[in-house]
Amino acid sequence: MPSQLVLEEKSSEVEEIKELLQEYKSIGIASLKKVRALQLQELKKSLAGKVFMRVLKNTLTRIAIAELNDEDLKKLEPYIEGSNVFLFTDLNPFKLALMLERGKIKTTARSGDIAAMDVVVPQGNTGQTPGPIISQLNGVGLPTRIESGSVWVAKDTLVARKGEVINERLAGVLSKLGIKAVEAGLSMRAVYDEGLMVMEDQLKIDIDATKNSLLQSHGEAFALALGIAYPSSDTIKMLLQVAHQKAVALSVGAAFPTKETIGDLIRKANAEMASLNGAVEKAKPKA
Repeated sequence: MPSQLVLEEKSSEVEEIKELLQEYKSIGIASLKKVRALQLQELKKSLAGKVFMRVLKNTLTRIAIAELNDEDLKKLEPYIEGSNVFLFTDLNPFKLALMLERGKIKTTARSGDIAAMDVVVPQGNTGQTPGPIISQLNGVGLPTRIESGSVWVAKDTLVARKGEVINERLAGVLSKLGIKAVEAGLSMRAVYDEGLMVMEDQLKIDIDATKNSLLQSHGEAFALALGIAYPSSDTIKMLLQVAHQKAVALSVGAAFPTKETIGDLIRKANAEMASLNGAVEKAKPKA
């Protein structure tokens, strides 16, 4: 009887997974590696109403996909391994990835963690009393001095570059100094979006660089459109202004009087008259 109950429970869970796979537009798979349980709970709360998060058993998920017999959904199978959390949503895949990225928090490093940024230990008082700490600091390349009964770091020192592995010795030192060198959070592995698989590297977008690129492209397109007099909702006002300026300049140059050019023509005539009068005065024989 217990085995029958287990089978029924698993069957029920497979049906649940099948419903989830069909209900949402996008299905994200994120790694749970090095994600704290408390952080996962907080993330669930912050994404509530936008994203449904669920940790699914890999075996049951594969069974659900097989039973649905959907060729597009089978694209998920290579990523159903290890410890993952599934994110079901109707959000754009890139917006989902960005929300997860912004949900990451800085935390103290453990041995084997990857530095999330260039790790620099600043110059100043460590708050540690002289003792074994001196050799520990020196052991990771930190210059030290003793001042007022405390150990000081003599100068700003880079101890790890972004992407480097933090070893046990450095992790211990950074922890004692209260320096948070790694980011904890969900890392998106891939997103299935209406039959299309978007990979992890494709989901990483530099927002500022993309914005600047779009602004530059817009400026270049606008300049080109003005240069070839291409009318659009963006350029028509500027094109009319340029055309008006050229028309006025042509009218003034051709001495064609209109209500807009008459003032300029009179000022031009007056200036030419004054110039001619001056030339005549200079040409008169001196008494």
